[in-house]
Amino acid sequence: MKAAILHGANEPLTVEEIDIIDPRPTEVLVRTSVSGVCHSDLHFVDGSWKIPMPVVLGHEAAGVVEKVGESVSYVQPGDHVIMSFRPFCGSCTYCLSGRPNLCNDAAQAAMSAGRLSWDGKSVTQFASVASFSEYMLTTESGVLKIPEDFPMAEAALIGCGVMTGVGAALYTARVPGGAVTVVIGCGGVGLNVIQGLRVAGASRIIAVDVLDNKLEMATNFGATDTINANETDPVQAVKDLTGDGIEYAFEAIGNVNAARQAFDMVQAGGTAVIVGMMPMGSEISVPGPAFLQEKKMIGCMYGSTRFREHMPKLIDLYRQGKLDLSGLVTKRFPLDQVNEAFTAMQNGEVARSVLEIS
Repeated sequence: MKAAILHGANEPLTVEEIDIIDPRPTEVLVRTSVSGVCHSDLHFVDGSWKIPMPVVLGHEAAGVVEKVGESVSYVQPGDHVIMSFRPFCGSCTYCLSGRPNLCNDAAQAAMSAGRLSWDGKSVTQFASVASFSEYMLTTESGVLKIPEDFPMAEAALIGCGVMTGVGAALYTARVPGGAVTVVIGCGGVGLNVIQGLRVAGASRIIAVDVLDNKLEMATNFGATDTINANETDPVQAVKDLTGDGIEYAFEAIGNVNAARQAFDMVQAGGTAVIVGMMPMGSEISVPGPAFLQEKKMIGCMYGSTRFREHMPKLIDLYRQGKLDLSGLVTKRFPLDQVNEAFTAMQNGEVARSVLEIS
């Protein structure tokens, strides 16, 4: 099958013919229809995060089941599915406590070893998905069955950016109706935080970015106010807009300075939610006395999703016109233009670009 391989940080991806094994008893082989190009993938391309090379990236995808292992009962060939980059074991402490997004079962991770090879060498399968390829192989718990009439590009984006962003608002922070909020960073995830806040009924959603076109996108997705951080101090600007500050701030970039700004923006008793993927080795510094005001900083992994429960709800919200998924799909590329897709992201041209693979 064809796949886009990253051979080293800061190198262009190349499309190669690689091999994939047949499904083992609990595995599902999926023909990739559409893969999103996510900023999390870019962190490995630019070397901010490390991973064994060569690697097939991509983790935000939807496709059609091609073949299943003998123990699989949840799906069958022909089913349309969304991929999850956090397959769950169902028996660890996190799974049993309703937090499968935090499942760290070693057996699940080991399952992905040895699935892909190229030129006689093992190839790393990114996030148990590796969707920059014609086929994907995962465990039964790594797929969600969806209606056949659901558009594949929109389905793919639910698999990461939409679930992470909307989930950050609804399931991680559990923002109540009427809350005053801010989102720092209006890329694919940030726009979906804004959508989640809109669904939650936030009374005010302030969008912060350094690009005017991103702020315009934010307004289209539900932001009530915008701040260009290149033109003013965003912390002071938020306080000028709201008085004492805000109740919930979301950092959706993966930048330690933005995380500190989020913490500084929230009022006493407020919560800063770190959604962005911080660089390896980075640290966030905040003033200790602020915790006497009951200010909080919390992390977010995959929007705290129980994906077999929450993703169908997002599908329903889309069908009810309460989530705009189609507007997120800014550009479409074939697999062999994956590098152009990354360039469009780096230039801030897109909400989300997708690779149409089959």
